[in-house]
Amino acid sequence: MMCRRDFLAAAAVPAIVRGRESRKPNILFFLADDWGRYASVYRDPVRAGFNDVVKTPNIDRVASEGVRFTNAFMATPSCTPSRAAIATGCYSFRTGSTANLRGGNWKGVPDQGSELPGFGKTLEASGYFIGSQFKTLAAKWLGQRARGELGGFRRFGQYVTAAKTEPEAARRKLEVPEQARASLKATLTARQPGQPFVHVYGPINTHRPWVRGSGKKLWDIDPDSLQGKLPAYFPDNPVVREDVGDYLGEVQALDLMVGALLDELEKSGEAANTMVVLAGDNGMPGVPRGKCNLYDLGVRAPLLVRWPGRTKAGLAIDDFVNLMDLAPTFVEAAGLPALERANGRSLVPVLTSPRGGTVDRTRDFVITSRERHVPNARAGNLPYPSRAIRTKDFLYIRNFKPGRNPMGDRVPAVEAMSFDELAATHELLTYRDMDASPTKAWILKNRQTSHGAIAYDIAFGNRPEEELYDLRKDPDQMMNVAPDPKYLSQRNGLSKRLTAALQAAGDPRLRDEFDQPPYVE
Repeated sequence: MMCRRDFLAAAAVPAIVRGRESRKPNILFFLADDWGRYASVYRDPVRAGFNDVVKTPNIDRVASEGVRFTNAFMATPSCTPSRAAIATGCYSFRTGSTANLRGGNWKGVPDQGSELPGFGKTLEASGYFIGSQFKTLAAKWLGQRARGELGGFRRFGQYVTAAKTEPEAARRKLEVPEQARASLKATLTARQPGQPFVHVYGPINTHRPWVRGSGKKLWDIDPDSLQGKLPAYFPDNPVVREDVGDYLGEVQALDLMVGALLDELEKSGEAANTMVVLAGDNGMPGVPRGKCNLYDLGVRAPLLVRWPGRTKAGLAIDDFVNLMDLAPTFVEAAGLPALERANGRSLVPVLTSPRGGTVDRTRDFVITSRERHVPNARAGNLPYPSRAIRTKDFLYIRNFKPGRNPMGDRVPAVEAMSFDELAATHELLTYRDMDASPTKAWILKNRQTSHGAIAYDIAFGNRPEEELYDLRKDPDQMMNVAPDPKYLSQRNGLSKRLTAALQAAGDPRLRDEFDQPPYVE
């Protein structure tokens, strides 16, 4: 049921918008928490990887009926600032208190981020109905949100494995994707007839914690099928393979939800006039170089768009795009003036291109950034500030405070906990910017072995001020060639290009503001 306030808000839109004559496109935006670039449609025919194992027929269907972006990136590998960038079309470092995961001390201080227009409120002002469910975007940018009475989100692995009988487990498997269907139904019911809508659905399956062994038990993902398919910076052992398999099981749960949403959209008769967008906010959690890192595992995004009548089916687009490009895209798709003060650029010209590959040759790079994730990961609540520029051939990272640990301070006493305690304690007190996981527990427990020591240094070791990776030779980004004289021109060129982009955007990090109040307490 919708609350009375939501119905009144819907009724207040102009009659011209409520009428059948309005054909502005609807927008169904599926934004999954901690979902990296994992779907079977992203399988690489040349290099083995996670996508060889995962099966996502519904996600793949959106790609086959629309556009698959091969070089999409999150603005930042942390959920709150990433979602702020998506909502506003701005770099996350421009979004004020939401540039950090959990704000700072903004009491009595003007928050410039709150002054930015969001795509949701912009569309709402033009007559759109706004609906959302679960972890989506901040209300100050998304606008009035109609929610169904769905209760708490049901994480697939936890909810199904809690069943006491096989029939109950079978019933629960069906109930989880039905939450997605019910959320869309709520929006369709609450809007006025013919009123265009935005519906944002935010599942949290791929955000830890999940049930250990659930990939095999619920999805028949054999951990051994991942042998030889892990990136070079992962320890390739049974514990880590099982952890990855469990994550991929939750990706397949996301796929069930996508299927339910597509089915309900078709039943409503709105599929032909709805832009469907699938994306994630940051990379895989609880593993080296994933969430909270500017390497590809942390920031490379899934992005698939189906826009009937506007996108050519089955195209793969190689242009470099930032998910902050979505806000100006939604606004242009609705026929509205460009979003004010946005850094992102509308993808409409790319989406409506009749060809794939490289469409806009100016989209040859993307900027990503990181500030503070868990507030007390370091003494003084300080961040680990980094900026990066990613091109087809190179990744250049600038770490502004290389003396700080990338994943937070080490607390040796915590490492005396048992493996099971380390794996299950969601917010460990050591290296807090990496989520607790079996992978993290294995690395901590094996740090004094030869293989474990390598993994430990990759995951938790300090990093130099500059990192440069030649992706043509080193796709896993293992060998930092920044000190190599042979790469001097590439390093200097990318450094200058990054600095120019940050200066043009007015990045507060260039003035060291993120180390001061109100960004820190």
